[in-house]
Amino acid sequence: MKARNINGTSNHTCGCASWLKHWENFSGETAGLCVEKSCMSNATVGAHVQKEGVLDQHWYIIPLCSAHNNQQGEVIELYGNPTFVSANVSETCG
Repeated sequence: MKARNINGTSNHTCGCASWLKHWENFSGETAGLCVEKSCMSNATVGAHVQKEGVLDQHWYIIPLCSAHNNQQGEVIELYGNPTFVSANVSETCG
């Protein structure tokens, strides 16, 4: 699975205290390691991404480390099949 890190989303907010907490709240999981395929760093942010290679243009949140979150616009190869949580707050915490 691959995802594209979305540029210019840092001003988007939700009611969950952070996007990482948003991911935890709506995935039912606890963030651990960054979900980038070869990364062994802790996930420190909930990153805004789009699924790569599919027609779905929705925005999602996945847990990444700061280094991979800063690769804006880049395609990131993900480990396994991580949970994608909608970034649309009207569907989740809004």
